[in-house]
Amino acid sequence: MQALDLVTPSDAPPFPAMSPKDEAALREAVHALERTTFAGRLTEMVGRQIDFAGKLVPQRISGVVGKAVTLALRAAMRVALAGLASAPPQRGDRRNLHRALVTASGAVGGAFGLITLPVELPVSTTLILRSIAEIGHAEGEDLSDPEAALACLEVFALGRQPGTSDLVEGGYFAFRGFLAKSVSEAARHIALRGVGGETAPILLRLMSQIAGRFGLVVSQKIAAQAIPVLGAVGGAAVNLAFAQHFQSLARGHFIVRRLERTYGQAPVRAAYERIAAGLRRDAGRNSLTLSGRNDRDAV
Repeated sequence: MQALDLVTPSDAPPFPAMSPKDEAALREAVHALERTTFAGRLTEMVGRQIDFAGKLVPQRISGVVGKAVTLALRAAMRVALAGLASAPPQRGDRRNLHRALVTASGAVGGAFGLITLPVELPVSTTLILRSIAEIGHAEGEDLSDPEAALACLEVFALGRQPGTSDLVEGGYFAFRGFLAKSVSEAARHIALRGVGGETAPILLRLMSQIAGRFGLVVSQKIAAQAIPVLGAVGGAAVNLAFAQHFQSLARGHFIVRRLERTYGQAPVRAAYERIAAGLRRDAGRNSLTLSGRNDRDAV
């Protein structure tokens, strides 16, 4: 019997059915979903590395942050399940408008401090959700479908979380797999029973899973506003980075979902993981090059 000629994924050519434009879009999505961090956004803004080690939210106020995250996600879920489908599609790209509104809410938060967080965070989160929904609509999402509306909420839990060791270390697809059962059960619950009863156990479980990741970014947001070097930048600029962070993740998320509808989930995932592996190899080579330069400089 003739042996099968096995081709390893690393040797496989790019999928011929994917157009160059779509493959470029997928590369953009991989970069956003695997490399985007809130700390990175702040680094770009202030022109220096932001180190959150030792600057986490103190235990005495972590309860305030936790409650604010819960309120924010409940407000976002109400909008996602009832408001997105009924709102008429907007013409043009309104991401800059949403950024401006979130920035303004951050200015209020920066002026009055942590006491405003339970009010400011739900407002800014809902504004960002509107922007996420418009990005999804532009990528072909039907926001009257509960699963698509919940996909908008998923964005708040996406993005790389350096320094964490949880169930979703594997990246974007690992986390989507982690949420898949909760999302499908929640969508089925909404389809059968409508958008009322946002406190149903199925929906609360999904919110809790999202809150665990979203809360990390919110904690970084609060910590960043307390870092002296950001004092001049203030809450407004931190909120601008906050909005840009989730808009970038939304763009990547909905590009992947659009390509899955066109080419199928398995080919898109295989292409995604090949591109992500290439980015990791490039990052490793760059790290070795930088290390070598530092060693030479030290001699």
